[in-house]
Amino acid sequence: MNLNQLLQAASTQLEAAGLAYGHGTTNAHDEAVWLTLWQLGLPLDSALDELAERACSEAEVAAVQALIQQRITTRQPAAYLTHEAWLQGVPFYVDERVIVPRSFLAEFIAAAEGAESIDGWLGEHTQQVLDLCTGNGSLAVLATLAWPEVQVDAADLSTDALAVARINVEKHGLQQRIRLIESDGWANLPGRYDLILCNPPYVCRQGMDELPAEYRAEPLISLDGGLQGSADGMDFVRHLLAHALEHLNEHGVLLLEIGNEREHFERAFPTLLAYWPETSAGEGPVLLLTRESLADWAATKDIT
Repeated sequence: MNLNQLLQAASTQLEAAGLAYGHGTTNAHDEAVWLTLWQLGLPLDSALDELAERACSEAEVAAVQALIQQRITTRQPAAYLTHEAWLQGVPFYVDERVIVPRSFLAEFIAAAEGAESIDGWLGEHTQQVLDLCTGNGSLAVLATLAWPEVQVDAADLSTDALAVARINVEKHGLQQRIRLIESDGWANLPGRYDLILCNPPYVCRQGMDELPAEYRAEPLISLDGGLQGSADGMDFVRHLLAHALEHLNEHGVLLLEIGNEREHFERAFPTLLAYWPETSAGEGPVLLLTRESLADWAATKDIT
């Protein structure tokens, strides 16, 4: 069996299994390519046309088929099986202690195609950055790689997540520029920042109920925005915004991801003036708040 035949067989198996994607790939074919190349120890950016006729040994075929079957049987994201995920071309270690990195915020850090530039809100004053709800630390790492002059605090409630983040900080040699902090929201973060990045738990109750198995394999504390009882998924966001003003420097901004929950956000904060920059998925997954807009909002007492 050659590589092309092996890939076709793997893709057909995944397609027939009715799996859910979104943890690095969006379809069965791309997932088959990822898992097959990884299992064979081939670069993930290999030119498939050039490798199509590569002969695969019986042992290689068996190993790939076993991995494909594991993906189907467990319904775990492929990244948990390979312990590797890529975000904006940068590799990260992941395991079941953290959600698989896929944040739209990464697009703005890396100035990715399809994402609107936020450079107008940043500048020489942007020195202190906070990545709140850091998870595996991917946004903190990307920020330090993109902006060599900044120092980053990466905070999370989960000690398990911070353990994974530490692996990635060390993997990229950024121990001197990223400080990992265990913090329940703002609790252990007394300082002020020029840029706050936050990809919090925000999925609403209905959304949680409809999650496929692949997403339910991730830590629910990182997804469920209603752990304190709300149906709109805005529990953490309410806490975040109620105290954000106290943690922003004069020209500071907050870049917040809320995925598909824009309607719930705007209903929860009707008088908060937010800017919705363009992402690769359009407007809506991410919003930007300035210190001024938060101050104006706070003055209206519209803090729910």
